[in-house]
Amino acid sequence: MTGDAYQTADRFARMLMRQAAWPAALVVAANMLAPLAARARGAFETLPAAVALSLTAVSATAVLALSALLAFDALLFRLMASHDDEASAGAAVDDMLARMRLKPLPPSTRSLDERMAGARRLLTRQRMALGLFVAMLLAAGFWAPR
Repeated sequence: MTGDAYQTADRFARMLMRQAAWPAALVVAANMLAPLAARARGAFETLPAAVALSLTAVSATAVLALSALLAFDALLFRLMASHDDEASAGAAVDDMLARMRLKPLPPSTRSLDERMAGARRLLTRQRMALGLFVAMLLAAGFWAPR
């Protein structure tokens, strides 16, 4: 890609990688510490706390899965940035996804803006899952016996 499109794709890829990393690190750190604290306080003894901890595990899995998808998207945007023009970059990404059997080869390539909009939707879903994770982690602590 040339000039502006290259800068946009590269900058977006760096932002996606950061946005994939910090929520995943937060979830991993919290999942290492929270069960120990919950077990020490007897949080598994009450039904609401156990349900909240179960939802915490589900939302943590969602955050980690969405973080992995965002990191993969970041690498695809880096691949796009390495091409001369937007059309060949989009075709290269579509070809790679088809070869990996992740997506069928589309009849026409999507623009950089359309691809960025899709990655932003993933980012929004990741943020919602992270919000649910934090809320359920706090709820489990609230319902734990004192």
